Amino acid sequence: MFERNQKTIFVLDHTRYFSIASEEYISMDFLKGKPSVDGGGNATGGGCGSQFSKSLWTCACESSIEYCRVVWDLFPGKKHVRFIVSDTAAHIVNTWSPSTQNMSHVMNAMVMVGVPSRNMPQSSDYSVIHGLRAAIEALAEPTDEQMAAMADYGPEELPRVPNKGRVICITSARDNISMKSLEDIFNTVLVQQNALAAPPAKKGLSIDHCHLVILNIVPLGVESLVTNRSLLKISPLLDVEIHTVSAPDISYKLTHLILNHYDLASTTVTNIPMKEEQNANSSANYDVEILHSRRAHSITCGPDFSLPTSIKQGATYETVTLKWCTPRGCGSADLQPCLGQFLVTPVDVTSRPSSCLINFLLNGRSVLLEMPRKTGSKATSHMLSARGGEIFVHSLCITRSCMDEAPAIADGPGGRVPDYRIAELGQLIKMSRMVPLKVKDPAAPTMTRRLPRYFPLTTSSSILFHLQRQISWLPHFLHLLVKEDMDKQEEVRCQQHIHELYKSASRGEVLPFTHTNGARLKPSKAKDQYRLLYRELEQLIQLNATTVHHKNLLESLQSLRAAYGDAPLKSESGTSLLRSYTESPLSPERLEPHSSGSGSASGSSNSNSLLKASKRRMSSCGQRSLLDIISSAERSQSNKRLDFSGRLCTPLGQVAKLYPDFGNKEKDSISTGASITPNVKEESIRS
Repeated sequence: MFERNQKTIFVLDHTRYFSIASEEYISMDFLKGKPSVDGGGNATGGGCGSQFSKSLWTCACESSIEYCRVVWDLFPGKKHVRFIVSDTAAHIVNTWSPSTQNMSHVMNAMVMVGVPSRNMPQSSDYSVIHGLRAAIEALAEPTDEQMAAMADYGPEELPRVPNKGRVICITSARDNISMKSLEDIFNTVLVQQNALAAPPAKKGLSIDHCHLVILNIVPLGVESLVTNRSLLKISPLLDVEIHTVSAPDISYKLTHLILNHYDLASTTVTNIPMKEEQNANSSANYDVEILHSRRAHSITCGPDFSLPTSIKQGATYETVTLKWCTPRGCGSADLQPCLGQFLVTPVDVTSRPSSCLINFLLNGRSVLLEMPRKTGSKATSHMLSARGGEIFVHSLCITRSCMDEAPAIADGPGGRVPDYRIAELGQLIKMSRMVPLKVKDPAAPTMTRRLPRYFPLTTSSSILFHLQRQISWLPHFLHLLVKEDMDKQEEVRCQQHIHELYKSASRGEVLPFTHTNGARLKPSKAKDQYRLLYRELEQLIQLNATTVHHKNLLESLQSLRAAYGDAPLKSESGTSLLRSYTESPLSPERLEPHSSGSGSASGSSNSNSLLKASKRRMSSCGQRSLLDIISSAERSQSNKRLDFSGRLCTPLGQVAKLYPDFGNKEKDSISTGASITPNVKEESIRS
């Protein structure tokens, strides 16, 4: 709550030097006519005309009051700004009270102060140091929020409220030595003020940290001996930065500083159609610059959007350029995808384009703003509207929002894949859960859990699992193939199903795929589909061939393939066929039909790499399950530890007694306590 920008104090130098002109002349013509240009290049009015230049004091007052106007517009009642005028003494313009934190009070006070007189005597009593001392004392004064926080503490507790602030001093120094003197004096007074705030004096709050910004202003065209310096840590309590700027550009400098001080961003609304003041029948496009919180841009931009930035003429900060869209009434449909709303204030509040835009929004209209995409198209990213006499910028959601449908599980990086075997994968996860088992008998066999070695992720990558819904007996047949304890009766049933497939292929029946829509395939393509089905079925049986019945089924299927004209190679038989079936079986035209006795075509390089990787994994693990691997690792670790001495000395089948001599009175009387205690300790350590 109490951040460094909670308190800001302007210290304005009111010495004689600030009465001089800023050397930026403004021409005023009383009669119609073209302005003339004098020999020095300055514009003068033709006929009756005059020119004038603002003083350094006027430039400093206008820019600092504009600074606090922006703060009070965007943070009403939350951020506080004070003014102190320094000449022979420090003059307090306003306090932390809310009644003095407004534009009318500050401007009326500045009118009473007036421009410093040129007849002011040149004396050492006129100094900005008086204002810097008063600024430190003002930082030690609590605001209403800090007083409310201190009220939460009891009378016996020490109130400790965070107290930070920023001091912006507008002055003019001769050289860097003078600036260094100001820094040292400010740091010394800051330490002295914290000493007064410590017990038992307790005069004000202690200052945790202060940020001092010194603006050294000079007339236009005058070179200063004071060099610019970025933020520098002088002490744990003080950070100082120095900026040298000409008097006409001080407003741009303070606008640049306020962006960092309050985390603001600048947005320029371009192509605003406005009627000309002199000719109502014609219109022209104008630009209006506004300030708002930086989060209005950060929460909107996605990876597909870029902020179009530009630098305003005469300024050094960047502004985001958004294009005006057709205005409309502010409805609920426009605010539904809104990510946040932030207060808005114009940079130049007195200009005609800013005044027209403000009045347009206050009349109940809303304006959509466009942001260009990287691809060249545009999207409405922001909206300007008024609520309760205040103008807000609404950050609209230009990416996927919470109101949109959630992305499906099938939406992967490669696009939408609608045929994932999600239900089967859920069953596999439930089957694969491992729970601890309490085995009472050490001689009992270890419980193992077998997991499938072949599990296609998508239905389109497998013929067997694609036909489960079309062939009624196929799900039960696949369940019997992966069983660990297949008996003779189940083997006979599986043999019958395999021969049914052979009869269907002999009759020329096509496989009932859903994507064929009942159309009959060509005989050559149907034959290729059966070949692919036999190969996948052989792969599934071979990966689960743990019993004699599985091996009999494998031999029957291989003989069936030989009779069908698709005999397997020797490299396909045995445990070496452990590759993943990466090619789509539903595209048989990609595979050439094989003649009788010929081997299958070699796969792609990707399939060969998967085959080699599978061979290495399975050769290292063999036919062991995951539980076997974990159990063997635990046994190897337990063999390294010494067994319990009682178990080593006790015959097999008997139970070892932990304390055999416990309760024996004769031995207790003979043995002393000193001799028993070490034995017990040694036994406990060995156990």
